[in-house]
Amino acid sequence: MKKRLFVLMLCIIGVLSSCSQNGQKECGLFPIMKDGMWGYMDKTGKVVIEPQFDGVRLFSEGLAHVWIGDKEGYIDKTDKMVIESQGDWAWEFSEGLACVAIDGKWGYIDKTGKMMIEPQFDEAEAFSEGLARVRIEGKFGYIDKTGKIVINPQFDKVAYGFSEGLACVGFGDRWGYIDKTGKIVINPQFDEAGDFSEGLARVAIDDGWSGICRGGYIDKTGKMVIGPQYHEARDFSEGLAAVEIGGGWGYIDKTGKMVIEPQFDWAEPFFEGLALVIIGGERGKYGYIDKKGQFVINPQFDEAESFFEGLAYVRIGEKVGYIDKTGNIIYSWEEEDITDEELKEELTKATEALNEVLTLELGEE
Repeated sequence: MKKRLFVLMLCIIGVLSSCSQNGQKECGLFPIMKDGMWGYMDKTGKVVIEPQFDGVRLFSEGLAHVWIGDKEGYIDKTDKMVIESQGDWAWEFSEGLACVAIDGKWGYIDKTGKMMIEPQFDEAEAFSEGLARVRIEGKFGYIDKTGKIVINPQFDKVAYGFSEGLACVGFGDRWGYIDKTGKIVINPQFDEAGDFSEGLARVAIDDGWSGICRGGYIDKTGKMVIGPQYHEARDFSEGLAAVEIGGGWGYIDKTGKMVIEPQFDWAEPFFEGLALVIIGGERGKYGYIDKKGQFVINPQFDEAESFFEGLAYVRIGEKVGYIDKTGNIIYSWEEEDITDEELKEELTKATEALNEVLTLELGEE
């Protein structure tokens, strides 16, 4: 069950795409499993922290959240426990602070474990560009690193963190964008919207007659630079964006030109020069393409994640591990057997965890 929960955790890492797109600092170590316990390896596959934990998260800004039984906290890369747990829930460090929950309220600690912003928020997210989104009495606003509210809680729908100086926020049933003073710079007019990435943001507008939203891209003035035409669209990354049109996924450039023709059943953004795609329908296999649309690692994986710091998590059958950009296995292990009762319990926990992450990071579109 622990292995599969880690698979979920990696999927969550993929959902929080800002970790890669917004320049998260190098983590350097990767979670691994041996004999049912978790530890960490380096990029070469060398074990540097022996497996000893019941659960782990990725390193962020030099620290990683780990737990053994009821004991949890943050370790450094020498395996030293530097912060003992002091709450009900904890997230990774971002810009020097980490969200923690105590008795149902969220606050922030620094890397010594000192509570820098007292638990007082109903929800909170990681700091991004100096501000963090919080919820108070059903409304969303933003605080600075002293805990001061700099943009009053006023937004009905979940607001995103700041990206490239702007934040996507909900006004009633429409989405718009504010700057760091809270000023509306792009009027709420979109049925769906995402963060700015590489100067453009994906938005969607109901076509007015079929009830279907079509995706396109706006610039920071709110101008629609790539018209709404896609069934689904992803953020720009490394100059390209994955879009779905005509039943297939392909990639466009910033002019809207289709540079990789729609041919995949699923597609993720480019990271480190490669993109994760699926061919073969719902039960298809994952593989990796380059920016010419050519497979550099053939579709063969039952599960996979995008490349991060030169490695990618993959699974074939019960064998899971990491590959490099040539497709060579760097480290692998076998998944444990899991009973139906364990699976039921796992799925319940997984759903709760994913819902919380989506609430905190993605918002309700």
